[in-house]
Amino acid sequence: MSAPAFRIAELAERFGLELRGDGAQTIHGVATLAAATPAQLSFLANPHYRAQLASSAAGCVVLRAEDAPARAGACLVAADPYVAFARIAALFERTPAPAAGIHPSAVVAPGARVAPGASIGPLSVIEDGAVVEDGAVLGPQCLVGPDCTVGAQSRLVARVTLVTRVTLGRRVLVHPGAVIGADGFGLAFDRDRWLKVPQLGGVRIGDDCEIGANTTIDRGALEDTVLEEDVRLDNQIQIAHNVVIGAHTAMAGCAAVAGSTTLGRYCLIGGGAGILGHLRVADRVTIAARSLITHSISAAGEYASGVPFQNRREWRRNAARFKQLDELARRLQALEKDRKP
Repeated sequence: MSAPAFRIAELAERFGLELRGDGAQTIHGVATLAAATPAQLSFLANPHYRAQLASSAAGCVVLRAEDAPARAGACLVAADPYVAFARIAALFERTPAPAAGIHPSAVVAPGARVAPGASIGPLSVIEDGAVVEDGAVLGPQCLVGPDCTVGAQSRLVARVTLVTRVTLGRRVLVHPGAVIGADGFGLAFDRDRWLKVPQLGGVRIGDDCEIGANTTIDRGALEDTVLEEDVRLDNQIQIAHNVVIGAHTAMAGCAAVAGSTTLGRYCLIGGGAGILGHLRVADRVTIAARSLITHSISAAGEYASGVPFQNRREWRRNAARFKQLDELARRLQALEKDRKP
């Protein structure tokens, strides 16, 4: 497979970008501003890297109009340089499509249905009642359990487990180690011991979603756990039973959502954030990293919790004072009451 190459002018026309400078240069790849060569394209989206623009050897840089005067060579002007760069960079991604068919070491139950155009990798298992649609790709050691469906053109990279009653839409990408459809954490305490509550629901994942490595999505207790279309989950995220995540929401690594919570559309959840159960979060909410959400959020906006980092001596001093806040508040209220005429 020959390496792709594109003239800068061709890229400008293809993606509707404004070309400034010589468009005849051929681009063979992409790189950062600091590492790019004259045969590579880079981008400037974060102003923290603006100082690297003048010294970059990149053959072309995608940037905003206000940054173009500082660029000596060819550039492509975009309203959102990062989005434009992502589209251009996809041209240089070289992932060969696996051949259709079932590997000899894979196990497919007689009651499973695998489309002729699907690709089933080594040591994968497809159980009775499972469906793998046309163009889907299962990498090595994947398990598709009973009553699970892998939608057309979806890809399970490797060691992905769909336990039971999981439906993946079209073009879903699931990274290694993810487990979808395991039991939700449903327990009832009966006098002196825990009683397991059957998890009778499933998981429904919409088109164009992405599930990160070692992320877990539990199936519902009665109704389904749902991810609407174009939801993007990073690595090592926990989604509990009966959670609903609205379309186009993205969550960074190690975040967790407790059971029966509904997240709106176009939300951004920072890394390590936690959202308690039985809450509702409105559309277009941004939650900062390491925040803990304990109440429903009814309005769009940015939300955060937690204490910013300090040096150790200051943190210990402030932590000790934190225990006194209630007493200090009562004393302040008493002083204010005494001062009133």
